[in-house]
Amino acid sequence: MLRALPLTGFHAMNRTECANAIRALAMDAVQQANSGHPGMPMGMADIAEVLWNDFLRHNPANPGWPNRDRFVLSNGHGSMLHYALLHLAGYDLSIEELKRFRQLHSKTPGHPEVHETPGIETTTGPLGQGLANAVGMALAEKILAKRFNRPGFDIVDHYTYVFLGDGCLMEGISHEVASLAATLKLGKLIAIYDDNGISIDGKVQGWFTDNTPDRFRAYGWEVIPDIDGHSPEAIKAALVTAAADPDRPTLICCKTVIGFGSPNKQGSESSHGAPLGKDEIALTRERLGWPHAAFDVPQAVYAAFDARGKGAKWQSEWDALFSNYRNQFAADAAEFERRQRGELPADFAAVAGALIAELVGESAPMASRKASQRALERLVPAIPELIGGSADLAHSNYSIVKASRDVNTASDGGNYVYFGVREFGMSAIANGLALHGGVIPFTATFLVFSDYARNAVRMSALMNTRVVHVYTHDSIGLGEDGPTHQPIEHLASLRLIPNNRVWRPCDAAETAVAWKLALERADGPTCLALSRQNLAPQPRNAEQLAAVARGGYVLLETTPGKVDAIIIATGSEVDLAVIAARQASQAGVAVRVVSMPCCETFDAQSAEYRESVLPNAVRKRVAVEAARSDYWRKYVGLDGAVVGIDSFGASAPDKALYAHFGLTAERVAAELIGH
Repeated sequence: MLRALPLTGFHAMNRTECANAIRALAMDAVQQANSGHPGMPMGMADIAEVLWNDFLRHNPANPGWPNRDRFVLSNGHGSMLHYALLHLAGYDLSIEELKRFRQLHSKTPGHPEVHETPGIETTTGPLGQGLANAVGMALAEKILAKRFNRPGFDIVDHYTYVFLGDGCLMEGISHEVASLAATLKLGKLIAIYDDNGISIDGKVQGWFTDNTPDRFRAYGWEVIPDIDGHSPEAIKAALVTAAADPDRPTLICCKTVIGFGSPNKQGSESSHGAPLGKDEIALTRERLGWPHAAFDVPQAVYAAFDARGKGAKWQSEWDALFSNYRNQFAADAAEFERRQRGELPADFAAVAGALIAELVGESAPMASRKASQRALERLVPAIPELIGGSADLAHSNYSIVKASRDVNTASDGGNYVYFGVREFGMSAIANGLALHGGVIPFTATFLVFSDYARNAVRMSALMNTRVVHVYTHDSIGLGEDGPTHQPIEHLASLRLIPNNRVWRPCDAAETAVAWKLALERADGPTCLALSRQNLAPQPRNAEQLAAVARGGYVLLETTPGKVDAIIIATGSEVDLAVIAARQASQAGVAVRVVSMPCCETFDAQSAEYRESVLPNAVRKRVAVEAARSDYWRKYVGLDGAVVGIDSFGASAPDKALYAHFGLTAERVAAELIGH
């Protein structure tokens, strides 16, 4: 499909001046901020000008138009390239905001942030993750196109373009996601590689000698090598070729000069991450033939870049197409619009209620990973936008259910992704799926391997993306696989990420509630830490069941109305706490057991509710969790006790490990009786 647009008038004759406008805005903004990266924007300006003016279909007046092409700047340190393009194209990003580059509360932060600037699709900066997000966006486009398009009605039909540099390709995540992108046949993913040979430390020849074109050919990508990144004709021809392959993602390798136009700093690391300096900027203006003052862009250049007219036309044409689609396929149109709004199905509350009732009714011990699978058996058919996958652990995570269908083969787009052993890539791709819209992604792996994925989870929390991360084998309870697979510090690590919610349910009922709340949450990620071993079901009344959703609640009082001591526990240790409470009760200690499946949710409750669960007057407290103990000091204080694990685990059956590490009811009871 040829995507190049016809050029006329000023734009056809003055590409260089358009590209130089990008260069000038970038070097001026970085200079004014006395901070930033002018080199990449100056080097990629010609490529960006061709892409944005000749290929990219978008609407500055409506940055959220569903069928827009997505543009991702994976090498996000060059953010002024993106800001200059958005400003020139007519987005709500004024020249005053460019002058406030990297300043507090501006719309032009140092790296692109998705909710701060109109037209930014994802937050980039940690190198390589933008490429991964782009893979997720392209995958979402493919899934939704298969599900909703009908003959003559391609209502989902857009490309995903991503700029990336040497740093992105050095990061291991680039291998994970590039390999998978080819396997998934994401033909509408086009990556443009800024091959300038320079990174912060200088010429990359000393540490990056990969044959990048051959590497991507080996993955199965279409590769267009040796493109002159300063030749608009060559760039345009490469983009036309890239758009024509329906099955293979494309890598366009562009040879560029970093800091292009700077007489003394182009081609050098000196232009990478620091202002050029006033004198060098003056020389650069002279070299480029750009006589205009700082932040002064000729109206003719604005006219050449202005995408508001054609953007309105593209959206109007799509709106007419969608209107006809609605007339012929009313149910599908309503479903598409619901998903775009991010609303759960109308019957979700009923489905979730039935799920909770089903698992509350289970009387036999059940691993929470198994309870999670039981939840997914109901949720996957009921929530068609729920797209999940596992890092080659589907039959250990229990992430596959009867309604799962491989996205690579299902004619309707499917709902299950075989991610392979790619935890980091999987999690960052999930962010891209969520950012695209129309899908709710979940991932699955062992909790200990959340370390591999942690920065993507952090980015999800930073971007407020709706992603569910299923982490099974959540403690030493996994047993014989030993310390390499037994998480210790991971729960605390994930809880420390702002805006991340970590649920560690103690039984099937809490697992069902956790899944419900994770899917309802639209402003950030949720991590579900689930057990390998069976967990005893805990008795609850209706009030207690409702209180699970508050993150922490009173599960048991051995002497109703009297509280001498409190045990706080999560997950598999809740049953241990209940047994310990009964033992301490026999010694005359009135014990309250608090189940705390989600600390972040509990901490967000009112002061009155938190006091009702953990009254300040009761100072004798013990927290118990098969993980690092330090985290729990905020609940038990310096004088309280924490029964946890502050060393690595060991290889043995789970019951032997709990005894070896002192995670026993007897020890917890002794802490209560002995103080």
